[in-house]
Amino acid sequence: MSTYNIQPVLPIRMQLGECPLWHAAEAALYWIDIDGRAVHRHIPATGAHQHWDMPSEPGCIAIRAAGGLLVALRSGLIVLNTRNGEMTPVADAPYDQRTTRFNDGRCDAAGRLWVGSIYEPRDHAHAALYCIERDAISDSGKRATVSNGVAFSPDNKTLYHADTTTHRIFACDYDVRSAALGASRVLHQFSTDKQNNYGGRPDGAAVDSEGNYWCAMYEGGRLLRLSPQGDILSEIALPVRCPTMMAFGGDDLRTLYITSVSKNRPAAELEQHPLSGNLLSVRVDVAGLPEHVYLA
Repeated sequence: MSTYNIQPVLPIRMQLGECPLWHAAEAALYWIDIDGRAVHRHIPATGAHQHWDMPSEPGCIAIRAAGGLLVALRSGLIVLNTRNGEMTPVADAPYDQRTTRFNDGRCDAAGRLWVGSIYEPRDHAHAALYCIERDAISDSGKRATVSNGVAFSPDNKTLYHADTTTHRIFACDYDVRSAALGASRVLHQFSTDKQNNYGGRPDGAAVDSEGNYWCAMYEGGRLLRLSPQGDILSEIALPVRCPTMMAFGGDDLRTLYITSVSKNRPAAELEQHPLSGNLLSVRVDVAGLPEHVYLA
C-alpha cells in the first residue's frame, strides 16, 4: 500500500471549501469557500494568497479564456476580474434562490461550463445539471438532489456526475461537438446505510491522465480512484472526515489539492481532525489533465 504525505497548504480554515482549480498560465490554485462567500487564490512558488468576497455563495468557478474567472453564485453568473476585483453580472440564476444554489461544475473541451445545483431541502430530486455556453444557461434535463462530481473523460466522450444524496455516480455518453448527452449508466453505487458499511458519499471529482475518476468521499475521510468501468482502484486516507473536491496541479499536474469542510461538523470531529476545513495537498504517481477554459 502506498504511503502518502498529506500536508496543509495554508493555515486557513474554510467553512465549506470547494472547487479547487489549477490555473496553469498563472501557476496558481483557485478555490472557493461557499459559506464563507469568497474566492481564493494561492501561488505555491511564492506563498502569496489573496481572496475576494462574494455577494452570495459561490458554487463553482471556471477559468475564462478572456481573463479572470466565471463565478457561479447563488444569485447567478458573474465575471470576476482577478486583477482589480471588479465583478460584472452575466446572467441571473435559473432557479428559486430561496431553496437552490449553484454547486459543483467543470468546463468541457469546447469551452462550456457544466454546473449542477443543490436543492437545499433535500426532500426530492429538484436540482439540475446546467450547461452554460457563451453565457447562455440551458437545463440538461438531468435531475438530482445534490448535483456533484462533474468531470470529463480524456477522449471527451463521457461526462461524469454524481448525486451525493443517493450516493451514486453516473457516466453519460457525451458528444462534445453538440453538447448532447446520450445514454447514462451508474458508474458506482455506494452504500446508503450509515449504520453499516458506510464509507462516505461521493462529492467533487477529477479525472486523471489515464482516464480514471477520482472522487472525494464526504464523511468517508478518503479519496477514491475509480476505473472507467467503476471499479475502485486505490484509496487515499485523509486527515479530515469531509473532503469535498480535488484538483491536479503543479507544473507536472501530480500535486493533488483537496478542499474540505469545517462548518456544522461535530465538535468531537473537529477536535479529532483539526485540519478540517483546510486546503490539503499530496503528491500522486499519475498526473491529472489540464483544466479546460470557459469561452465567453
